Amino acid sequence: MTDTPARLLKLLSLLQTPREWPGSELAGRLEVSPRTIRRDIDRLRDLGYPVEASRGSVGGYRLVAGAAMPPLLLDDEEAVAIAVGLRAGAGHAIEGVDEASVRALAKLEQVLPSRLRHRVSSLQNATVPLTRGDGATIDPRTLTVIASAVTARERLRFGYRAGDGAASKRQAEPYRLVSTGSRWYLVAYDLGREDWRTFRVDRVSEPFATGARFTPRELPAGSESGAELLSRSRSRAQPELHIDVTFEASADFVASRLPAELGALEPGGAHSCRLRTSSHSSLEWVALRLALVECAFEAHGPPELVERLGVLGARLSRAASVGPRRAGHG
Repeated sequence: MTDTPARLLKLLSLLQTPREWPGSELAGRLEVSPRTIRRDIDRLRDLGYPVEASRGSVGGYRLVAGAAMPPLLLDDEEAVAIAVGLRAGAGHAIEGVDEASVRALAKLEQVLPSRLRHRVSSLQNATVPLTRGDGATIDPRTLTVIASAVTARERLRFGYRAGDGAASKRQAEPYRLVSTGSRWYLVAYDLGREDWRTFRVDRVSEPFATGARFTPRELPAGSESGAELLSRSRSRAQPELHIDVTFEASADFVASRLPAELGALEPGGAHSCRLRTSSHSSLEWVALRLALVECAFEAHGPPELVERLGVLGARLSRAASVGPRRAGHG
């Protein structure tokens, strides 16, 4: 193989498999001399790839972890697997999947050949994810278009449906995508309203990057990041709940079943913990999340949360008592 760039890519592809390659085997695979392999290894090191050489009669090479993340070469199956995984996480705002994941998906889909893009779409369409049941799912393409516009600083056009169902057309300068763990939000400067706005991404439709570049504006006073601006916007729209709940289970058990956005738990022993936090989430959502913890608990406040839990409990009790009676009549 005399084409040096092509040979380097082939060598890199071999080294990215998790094994050590004897120099003689690499030379045989690439049809070059061991001396050429040594020169190519030096070229990869100059490009930032940490290739480690082992001593001995045979001698071998392997790619190891370095101080920085070098570019990776993916085969077809790997590219499809990563794209499907990122789409599944991004489309349903899974906790821990943040803007960086969406940017990675946007970069990957930009270079995917059409045949692989078709495979990714087919796999996603053939699977049914288990969601929260509130219908707040997102087309991954919507996220990737928005993320690309944020990165490129391009103005964005899109349709938007407000909470009351009112539809509108918007043109905005996208600033950040923010994940709360349960939903995605776009923080942007709305050119029509001449003010900063936050948009629920599951209510965005047909986003289109116009190609018109912009210089990012300064955030409003009191907001140092897109997340802070979103938090302030949500606090104005939703009254703050001061939650106080005791669980009859360990803090580790409860933490694994509650969204991190509800705050930290106070351990009270091997089988007890307490949650004292403030939240701008809806009362119904908080009540449902508490009910899903799968352990006994006592809500100390606020009174409206205690009342909502009572209503929810009565509703579930009626459902459980009606079911057997109907089955008996049948």
